[in-house]
Amino acid sequence: MRKYFGTDGIRGKAGETLTAQLAFRAGLAFATVLGREQERPLVLIGRDTRISGPMLEGALVSGLCSGGADVALLGVIPTPAVALFTAEDVHASGGVMISASHNPYEDNGIKFFGPLGFKLTDAQELELEALMDGPPQRSKTGAQMGAVVPFPENPAHYYAEGIRYGVGPFDDFSLLIDCANGSASTTAWQIFPATGASCTFMADRPDGLNINANCGSTHMEALRAAVRAGDYDLGLAFDGDADRFLAVDERGNDIDGDRILGILAAHMQREGLLHGPLVATMVSNLGLHARMKELGIGMLTTQVGDRYVLEEMRKSGCNLGGEQSGHVILLDWSCTGDGQLTAIMLLSAMKATGRKASELAGDIELYPQTTVNVTVPGEMKHQIAALPEVLAVSADIETAFGGQGRVIIRPSGTEAKVRVMVEGKDAALVDEMVKKAVAVIEAVARA
Repeated sequence: MRKYFGTDGIRGKAGETLTAQLAFRAGLAFATVLGREQERPLVLIGRDTRISGPMLEGALVSGLCSGGADVALLGVIPTPAVALFTAEDVHASGGVMISASHNPYEDNGIKFFGPLGFKLTDAQELELEALMDGPPQRSKTGAQMGAVVPFPENPAHYYAEGIRYGVGPFDDFSLLIDCANGSASTTAWQIFPATGASCTFMADRPDGLNINANCGSTHMEALRAAVRAGDYDLGLAFDGDADRFLAVDERGNDIDGDRILGILAAHMQREGLLHGPLVATMVSNLGLHARMKELGIGMLTTQVGDRYVLEEMRKSGCNLGGEQSGHVILLDWSCTGDGQLTAIMLLSAMKATGRKASELAGDIELYPQTTVNVTVPGEMKHQIAALPEVLAVSADIETAFGGQGRVIIRPSGTEAKVRVMVEGKDAALVDEMVKKAVAVIEAVARA
């Protein structure tokens, strides 16, 4: 059982569960691990726009330098830029992104990247946790102490140039771009207007407190309304650190991560760019599976979490994968989810086909799908799905759908909750069955 790391790094309420002291210990532990492979390792640090970012950055720098690592500060920048620079910089041994992604400003997080720009494995995270909770580590002294060193490029500009290079022109498109008052606020204005598209920006004035506040990929109401009121071909929505992307079509309807994956898989297949099956998680919509079967594209599924998608992609030689939430990994161009790269690829699909976003999304008929979070005692969340009462109700639900639906019961990666997902072609039956499953789980949790 991991103590600090959830499904995407360390995350918690800044100053409460995610303190400067914890960040220091994490930095010192990371420097210690990296120092086993390389004398005086270099670590790149980026952050999003949260008010707590500089505090945690300072603590991480202190820990890393105390452990003998040099540090280069990238400032406010998307998570995929940290991964990219870590992979490309021949001197970098690791990277750190300070962000709680789509969470509100009160939360923050620490994501670690290895020397190739990939997120750490479960085993590597457990190793860091053991060091963080082990005997106090002795700090380096004198010339062995790490230092803060300059990054040779303007990080935001360098990243933006790489994303927009050789794409477009998209001068026939009118875009409304929601930056979530986060990391995309530093880069989106350098990327999308340079493609020739007509661009209007919203939620691009971060103040440290407004990241993801009624904006971005988890709060798309304002974007939908503005697209409907205006004359836009596409609405683009990023999350706080710009590793996720969701879209709104020209009618103001959402295009979720499953549909984006389906559109990109079809586009890459036509262009001869798709290698191997599409990789998605166990909760990917059955409609996406049906569309891939129709196109003759295989599918592999993993547990929920973009790093598990990435692990399967690397193992199986696949170059496209992702999640419903909008984490899309285009492995030929990026080693983690990259929202702005994904948006460019969606625009490329629209241009190549001459079809509207709503038409491309309509190729994937999504099944009705409902997910309910049920609070349970923390020690129970990993056992509930295997209890006899829960196994019985799961079997009943599968029988009721007659092969046209399913139920998935899984523990939350960060909370004392069980996630109950029911999906099927019949929306009314989905609602009935999810209530049935939740009732059984609540009764078991009370017993």
